[in-house]
Amino acid sequence: MDTDTQKPKLKAAVIGTGLISKEHLSFLSTSERADLVGVCDISQAAANYAVKRFGAETAYTDYHQMLEQAQPDVVHILTPPQIHKKMSMDCLSAGAHVICEKPITPTYDEFKELWDFAKKCDRHLIENQNYRFNQPILALQKLVEDGTLGTIGEVEVRMALDIRSGGRYADQNLPSPVHKLPGGVIHDFITHLCYLALLFIPTFDYVKAGWNNHGGGNLFKYDDLDALIFSGHQHTRIRFSAYTQPDCFSVTVRGSLGYAEVDLFQPYIRCVVPRAVGKQLSPLANQFANGWTFMNASFTNFRRKLLQKTPYEGLHSLLEQTYQALQEDKPLPISFEDMDKTSRLVNALIAEENHL
Repeated sequence: MDTDTQKPKLKAAVIGTGLISKEHLSFLSTSERADLVGVCDISQAAANYAVKRFGAETAYTDYHQMLEQAQPDVVHILTPPQIHKKMSMDCLSAGAHVICEKPITPTYDEFKELWDFAKKCDRHLIENQNYRFNQPILALQKLVEDGTLGTIGEVEVRMALDIRSGGRYADQNLPSPVHKLPGGVIHDFITHLCYLALLFIPTFDYVKAGWNNHGGGNLFKYDDLDALIFSGHQHTRIRFSAYTQPDCFSVTVRGSLGYAEVDLFQPYIRCVVPRAVGKQLSPLANQFANGWTFMNASFTNFRRKLLQKTPYEGLHSLLEQTYQALQEDKPLPISFEDMDKTSRLVNALIAEENHL
């Protein structure tokens, strides 16, 4: 008999019904560990739709009222980053654990203040670092951990997104709140880039970041980032481009024995290492092995498209592990150290003294 399902479900609530809420709500609506007791949004229509679509108990437009009436054990905060700290503190004060979208706060000082407040309230605080739990990243970590790539010397995390041509970031009449973050729109993505880089080179000594607004205009603060992060003899590159296509989200790890790369938007993993056939034939063996990998990935990705799968597969795994940890009073899958290092690196990237 499964003892996990016998544990009392945790009462869960969601604040914010933007794009990412679909992923959180779809998990909560099907989880054996959670009861979705409330959804809150300043739009009554949006809150009502979420309740109807995902089977929540009640729709709210005032999160204070939701905290008082629904008394959730866990609150998912999916609002713009500028109000994360205030909302999180209110939820923590009400006795709820908080799962917060990235960036958890716009600055490192705000994160430390929020973390200290969570400890004072004896509640858990966790930032959504969902891509750490995607299968290609887990496979890449395994190659590093088992020594297949040798001693790691370089990591590159690259994202290409055409954010200027349309969509929620390019609307001049209704600008997204993330435009006002220190790093502009790119700030909304660099948390992902930073925590993935820190998986493979977990410390840094100093950074140099080139921020640019190649497209000009007043809407975008920046549309391009090229940053180098130094940790002893190890180097990391973080790259965001609004001008290279197709869209990609790739991670490449290079070691003394070989390298491996993944793309999270079109999931695959490519590994180039010495093969048992010898040095001269290793290139052919790598081409053969990776050819089969790409062929299998193409069929898998075609199936994912048909089933409308998204790159957020890791979010459901993260949430499942988080709820299990909360139920069983075990360590959370995202630790303070994970969030602290990520926030410090983001802060270093946006600091004016580190700009090129």
